[in-house]
Amino acid sequence: MSATHEDRTAAVLEDAPAANLRDLIDSRLHMPFPFRRNPHEAEAAAGVDAWLDRWGLSAEPGVAAMIARTRPAELASRNSPTMDAALLRIVAVQIAYQFVFDDRAEEVGGSSPGGLVPMLCESVAVLRDDRPPGTLLGAALADLYRQVRERCTPGQAARWASRSREYVHGLLYEAVAQAQPRLLRAGDCASVRSLTAGVEPFHPLCEAAQPHELSPAELHHPVVRRLGRLSADAAVWIPDLFSAVKEQRSGGIINLALAHQREHRCSLQAAVVRAIRQINAAIEEFQRLYGEVEPELSPAGVGYVDGMAGWIGGCYHWSRTVPRYADVVSVPAVADGT
Repeated sequence: MSATHEDRTAAVLEDAPAANLRDLIDSRLHMPFPFRRNPHEAEAAAGVDAWLDRWGLSAEPGVAAMIARTRPAELASRNSPTMDAALLRIVAVQIAYQFVFDDRAEEVGGSSPGGLVPMLCESVAVLRDDRPPGTLLGAALADLYRQVRERCTPGQAARWASRSREYVHGLLYEAVAQAQPRLLRAGDCASVRSLTAGVEPFHPLCEAAQPHELSPAELHHPVVRRLGRLSADAAVWIPDLFSAVKEQRSGGIINLALAHQREHRCSLQAAVVRAIRQINAAIEEFQRLYGEVEPELSPAGVGYVDGMAGWIGGCYHWSRTVPRYADVVSVPAVADGT
């Protein structure tokens, strides 16, 4: 399902000067993946609301407002436009859960990284050892894991759990980095972001959308693994462009554009352009490698990589309009005094 409004917007921006930071991003970012939406988006949104209510998370302070600003089902719809309704609902619920978990981790870890340990250990115990949870967040994660195991093959569910544990561990790295007085360089920030992105846990769900499980040769093919890394990086770096204003105003430092700003001591606009170059290089490498390996892949393998590509395009089209990042339009495209 293409969106002609988005296509027209992009075409106009090619000819018109950028008025604000969002326009600047639109005009510089290389985005070969089209705007698409899943026809089951509304159903997924209702499923997210019901699931959050069921596990008591929507009653937690700030959660309902955060979900309204982030629109998890919309992100799932744009990332996974061809998924069936049942699997899309799992993707949307997982996105919502990660938003809640990430915000909670930021709140707890902001005052003391060590305060995160009980929260993270509970998650690891659920994902690794099937231990019963003791908190609402833990119970929600256990239910999400149950849904994944019911829909996925044992191998896919194991990969989902492994990558979800990596995401959990990454939040501790983020809290430690945020608490340190020294400022992260762009390379360090990218490394932390690769852990906290939370994108790779969705790759097994991209595989589950295929007619059969991928062979080990395809899953562990060096190029396919590299495509997974590029997908996860590009998919999280793109929202960093649009969230940079919000993060700067709130004191956040784990953001690719802000890392470039600190490292090069430049304006936010110049830093965003530097980050865009880095993202464009990742997207162009993804396109090149995919073109090289596609003839070797089965139809399921092609669908799997297409799912990775969907996360790159989907995160872009979601980020540029989601209320959470609305501050991006309040900053001019050119820094004052230039």
